[in-house]
Amino acid sequence: MSLQVKIPPLGESIASGILAKWHVADGASVKKGQALFELETDKITSEGTAEADGVITLAVPEGAEVKIGATVATIEVGAGAKAETGDRKPESPAATATPASVPSSPSSVSPAVRRLAEETKIDPATIAGTGKAGRVTKGDMLAAAEARGERQELPDRPATTPASTNPQSAIRDLQSTARATRRKLTPLRAKIAERLVQAKNQTAMLTTFNEVDMSAVRDLRARYQDDFLKRHGIKLGFMSFFVKAAVHALREVPAVNASLDGDTIVQNNYYDIGVAVSTDRGLMVPTLRECDTKGLAEIERDLAAYAAKAREGKIGLDDLQGGVFTITNGGIFGSMLSTPILNPPQCGILGMHAIQDRPVARDGQVVIRPMMYLALSYDHRLVDGKEAVTFLVKIKQAIEDPARLLLGV
Repeated sequence: MSLQVKIPPLGESIASGILAKWHVADGASVKKGQALFELETDKITSEGTAEADGVITLAVPEGAEVKIGATVATIEVGAGAKAETGDRKPESPAATATPASVPSSPSSVSPAVRRLAEETKIDPATIAGTGKAGRVTKGDMLAAAEARGERQELPDRPATTPASTNPQSAIRDLQSTARATRRKLTPLRAKIAERLVQAKNQTAMLTTFNEVDMSAVRDLRARYQDDFLKRHGIKLGFMSFFVKAAVHALREVPAVNASLDGDTIVQNNYYDIGVAVSTDRGLMVPTLRECDTKGLAEIERDLAAYAAKAREGKIGLDDLQGGVFTITNGGIFGSMLSTPILNPPQCGILGMHAIQDRPVARDGQVVIRPMMYLALSYDHRLVDGKEAVTFLVKIKQAIEDPARLLLGV
């Protein structure tokens, strides 16, 4: 019995994606629930899993664009035992020949190889392939391109330099000496670029700044961290304080908790806060739901869960939708100050930055305090300067005096 492996639906707005990676080889035995492939779309990266035990036959190469619902492989159900025992016909001498001796025909190369062939003007048929049955791989094309670039740009390189016997090491070595490489934008990166340009071109974006003394929050964390960890099983971080402070400020300045739909103002009366997460594939903004009803521990658990999903590439489309306000923390990378870009259709985003000990004036004395610069970017079409400044002051007050978050003042 053959079972088709299809691209699952991922949301109404997603029609296709790039089959970025196969986790299994052609002809391999698979188990039900095993991850088979990685699909990259313009919004998320998701995994496809096996629905039964058996032997898989791949129908689509890595790098190919596939439509939702398309068949990318078949699983011969119950054939795993046969594959594992190696019950196969003897291979002919031609089949056991060195892969490099079998050239790839134009029809056998993957979309990624064809794309590189167009960009580099290198004919795949002239390259000795290292893939299955001598197929030219993306790595082979990159190696050929880098080797050609190296010969052209570094003619005086000593001929006695020993070459690596490891093909992968050779590719890395060649890439490291190239002056430039070319690669197409991934769907996710292309979507990020589109949204950033949209935010710049379609909003009247302005940024206002303030600074906040982190002494009170830092002291609270130091005083209660052990008890908090023992009670809730998770550490207390800074972000949960800023999430609660954002909810507090949104209540005080509701203009920031709105969006523009044509000529209509949509006033949000809920508090789902997006927190920007940096991943290997680009920036994502998963949404923390109902932050007004959650305590610090619940918010910390949600943040930890999203961080784990981001590392594993398992953030779903539903995780990214519905936020009314965004917080981004460039401070974890050492940023001192920035002007964050809006996350449409939201009209406000808060930028956190690095905490540094700086001299400040307190009661006529110069003292050292852990200070952080804050930046609020907002859509001036909906939010006036007074409202933006007030909002940022409310954030500052809540962080410098966390008791306000408990008292709601």
